[in-house]
Amino acid sequence: MSTQIDLNSPVQYIQGVGPKRAEVLQSVGVSTVHDLLHYYPRRYLDRTSVSSIRNIKKNDVTTLVGTIEVCGERQARKRKIFQAVLSDGTGLITLVWFNGVKYIKNSIQKGDRLAVHGKVEFYNGFQIVHPDYDKLDTDADPINTGAIIPLYPLSAELKKAKVDHRSFRRMIKSIEDSFSVIDDHLNAEMIHENKLIPLHTALKHIHFPDSIDELKKAINRLKFDEHFFLQLLMMLRKKSYEAVGTKPLSKMGPYEQTIRDGLGYELTSAQKRVVDEIHSDISRNIPMNRLLQGDVGSGKTIVSILSTVSAVSNSVQVAIMAPTEILAHQHFETFKKHLEKVHISCALLVGKQKASERKQTLEAVKDGKIDVVVGTHALIQKDVEFKELGLVIVDEQHRFGVAQRGVLTQKGLNPHLLAMTATPIPRTMAITYHGDMDLSIIDEMPKDRKPVITKVVNEERLQNVYKFIREEVEAGRQCMVVYPLVEETEKSDLAAATEGFEELKKIFKGINVGLIHGRMKKDEKDAIMDSYAKNEINILVSTTVIEVGIDIPNASVMLIEHAERFGLTQLHQLRGRVGRGSVKSYCILVERNIRETSRKRLAIMEETNDGFVIADEDLKMRGPGKFFSTEQSGFFKHKIADMVTDGPLIRLARKAAQNIVENDPALNDHPLMKNRMLKDYAQYLETAAIS
Repeated sequence: MSTQIDLNSPVQYIQGVGPKRAEVLQSVGVSTVHDLLHYYPRRYLDRTSVSSIRNIKKNDVTTLVGTIEVCGERQARKRKIFQAVLSDGTGLITLVWFNGVKYIKNSIQKGDRLAVHGKVEFYNGFQIVHPDYDKLDTDADPINTGAIIPLYPLSAELKKAKVDHRSFRRMIKSIEDSFSVIDDHLNAEMIHENKLIPLHTALKHIHFPDSIDELKKAINRLKFDEHFFLQLLMMLRKKSYEAVGTKPLSKMGPYEQTIRDGLGYELTSAQKRVVDEIHSDISRNIPMNRLLQGDVGSGKTIVSILSTVSAVSNSVQVAIMAPTEILAHQHFETFKKHLEKVHISCALLVGKQKASERKQTLEAVKDGKIDVVVGTHALIQKDVEFKELGLVIVDEQHRFGVAQRGVLTQKGLNPHLLAMTATPIPRTMAITYHGDMDLSIIDEMPKDRKPVITKVVNEERLQNVYKFIREEVEAGRQCMVVYPLVEETEKSDLAAATEGFEELKKIFKGINVGLIHGRMKKDEKDAIMDSYAKNEINILVSTTVIEVGIDIPNASVMLIEHAERFGLTQLHQLRGRVGRGSVKSYCILVERNIRETSRKRLAIMEETNDGFVIADEDLKMRGPGKFFSTEQSGFFKHKIADMVTDGPLIRLARKAAQNIVENDPALNDHPLMKNRMLKDYAQYLETAAIS
């Protein structure tokens, strides 16, 4: 019998839970009744989504429900594998696991009833390799019952405590009457305008749908809510930026024209457009909050230099923050080269600096004797003080959290902010995660920039590749070889790179081969990079430390080992380290663990040099969580929303949020919405004007 219970009640008071189970539920973020209702199933079984084994074909992506007839571990070549035979009464299929054999062996037993999901392959009969699977109750049979059965995310802790799919269904069923007391934070008008269903109906049907149509409407409503609250936060942040005043930097001064005249080339029309957008922003008394996207080699750095000298013309200081010391040094050298022409002082601040040098720099920055400071996270330390910080530039901004950027901007009186990224961001991600920023895109490459030729090879063709590299080196050019961050179960990226370095030294006798990695001391890295820049090192072996910040125009070949282990966006970033000069350049992707998915992904690298096309494909294939090589901090973790497929819904939610903030910026006329923001999104509100 279900009971009505307060939504804020601790979950332990629900029938059949108790203190021990409550502790386990807390490990997956379920502390209250409200949390439990919002713990959504990750998949559903129903008669329309489950196939019969007798009907499957090769390459089908399918869901099957059956019983394990036989299972066990066996030796295959150099490693052990686990196999299980699944039967559903219409046929048999083999399930195969190459990785995590010990865990699977303890998890799956003969007689277990499973729902499995994966791609059907044919090798001595039908099989699914590394299927996604759920253990089912004996009565969970959608084919015979016609029921729609929810399957919940089950962590190792939940499984250990015997909290399974049936447990969740029972717990939620016991508080079914609580659905009736759920207040909706969206008013009737918004629900009608956006063709949504009420919140209490959506929550009931997400757990207990009577039809697929009911389920679709529930998912749509709950997805809308997640997108809406993120968009609401972005709109509130944007409103907050617009509400504070700052010093307008409207004076142009002679510096910018002097630097433009000395470039020796004409800016592209895209660069000119972006420079104008930045000028327009910084000349207002509202702080600029702009994101500059530009593909690798599109010329973002010169745009940031021109923006910097415009700011200095107005007697303010500029801080440029980069994610790595290599990139900070690179920027410092580039900025200094241009700024010296117009007698603007520039300094470097990084973690590994002599104490005396650092102290001298800090004093000069505080006194206003230094106009421009380039640095890493070292810029946001407490002892860094500016006389008048007017512009902050953050490069590869996705590697910094919102809070880190905030610490730097707080060192000035509401300075203008320009964030830059060479990682092209798909449109839906841009409006989702950067909806509080104005967007500039450099969508045009310099005329002299030759596209890099990309080829995917297997290890059998490596001898030909090495011969080609030797020919390039003998012609006076240079090469880079990159090793990935490897899975922990195998050797580390450093071990792989070091081993590769020793091997390549033997292969390329008479050629100078160097090694660089992130755990080297700064002096060692600097010395290696200096030798590489002077062409004293012909082939540079590296971990992914060179993903950003290396600008060697003479480098013509990039060889990437185990390319299947990289995301497309990261491969594109690495490829951008060559082709920076006038010589024809090549990116060779070595695929060692060949699978159909990796072959398809790597083929995209051969087909296009367009970072935006690659970013879209990467997002579709890997999802937003792994889109960047470093996890974003300071952002929502969506439970049900999906940036890849929810484009129209995101735009709908964005429009709804804009309307709310334009007409009621303090959310005073929307108390339930305001309460939900304050309760569930409190950690994100420090940069938004709502209290």
